[in-house]
Amino acid sequence: MSGPAWADRPWKPLLAALLLAGTVGGAYLTGQVTAQRALVVPDEINTVEIVQRARPAVVQVNNTLVPEVIMPGDDPVEVGTGFFYKEDLIVTAYHVVQDSESVTVTLYNGRTVPAKVEGIDPGIDVAVLRVTAADAPQTLSFGTSRTLLPGQKLITIGSPLKIRNYVGTGIFSVMAPASQIPRTDGIASEVPEYIVSTTSIQGGNSGGPMLDSRGAVVGIANANAAANQLAAGIIGIAVPGDMVQQTLSDLEQTGSPQRGNLGVTLVSLEDLDPALRQLAGLVSNQGVLVDEIQAGSPAGRAGLRGSLRNSRGQLLAPLGDIILAVDGQTVTQPFDVTSLVAAKRPGNTVRLTVWRDGRRQDLNVTLQQRSLEEFQTAPQVPYPDLTTPFPGPEEQIP
Repeated sequence: MSGPAWADRPWKPLLAALLLAGTVGGAYLTGQVTAQRALVVPDEINTVEIVQRARPAVVQVNNTLVPEVIMPGDDPVEVGTGFFYKEDLIVTAYHVVQDSESVTVTLYNGRTVPAKVEGIDPGIDVAVLRVTAADAPQTLSFGTSRTLLPGQKLITIGSPLKIRNYVGTGIFSVMAPASQIPRTDGIASEVPEYIVSTTSIQGGNSGGPMLDSRGAVVGIANANAAANQLAAGIIGIAVPGDMVQQTLSDLEQTGSPQRGNLGVTLVSLEDLDPALRQLAGLVSNQGVLVDEIQAGSPAGRAGLRGSLRNSRGQLLAPLGDIILAVDGQTVTQPFDVTSLVAAKRPGNTVRLTVWRDGRRQDLNVTLQQRSLEEFQTAPQVPYPDLTTPFPGPEEQIP
């Protein structure tokens, strides 16, 4: 069936041109666009409008590192990006201000002012800075990352390679689980999935806004992905804006993130010696081993059992509890457990299905409010030595 009748008329191109001219002309007449030459495509107009409104809110973050983490030949100042979301508060990535001796921010007009790290959330790689020597030229508001559609336009603004006010565009592709975007820095262990896009995110972009076509922040630029370390990263990775918005509220109200947390370190069964798995009666790699349990943690209060290690850090038999499912959802990697629990809030109860003494059993764990000290000292990475052969009887510790 053909389209509307007017679509086959010879005056269709003329009508389309008039409509487009009206759109462009209207943008100029209302003062929404100040480009030096005429913009041709409505999408260009939208991009320029969003960038002109948002760019004054974006800053370059300059982190002077503490001397003990600087290697010979390293630049003592690392650069990232942030943006004002309130008159005196800036959000950026935690890894941008990690190990800082001092922090400054450079505004879009080139002025540099001191900043103070006000709050951190390593669990999703977010930090908050406070600036008192300058008012925000502009602030950005959050939209939602839950409703992003494949093919939807995204805009990034930041300081890649220390180039301030750099603008990149691309499209949203997919939400990818954290397992497909491995990282080795021990940060962002509570991000269940990332925004994956074609936007250019390079070194220095981290912490900057990822905007939709309405100018709302839907993500925080975090990293790029490449086939290997020799190839340039061409896939842009961002932390979903919904998670960031929630943690900003938590930091302002309680001083610490309030996502669910068991208070344990976890080990993938794939990393265990086969002899240990056999002794535990396991016939597959399904499940996650509970290694250490923090004193007074929700897991400890619920009676979850941790594992033992000898003086060389080797796991000993019998193993601790092996978590098979969280609220009925099967788990195979530590991040499965972490992300499912992180989706909960203090006071919620989580049902863990565990393998203990050769059989399944369920444990209910009530999550509790987290303090800043607990969060900062919580282990973020598994025990480093997981491939050491299973110790003999003479090496075991009672």
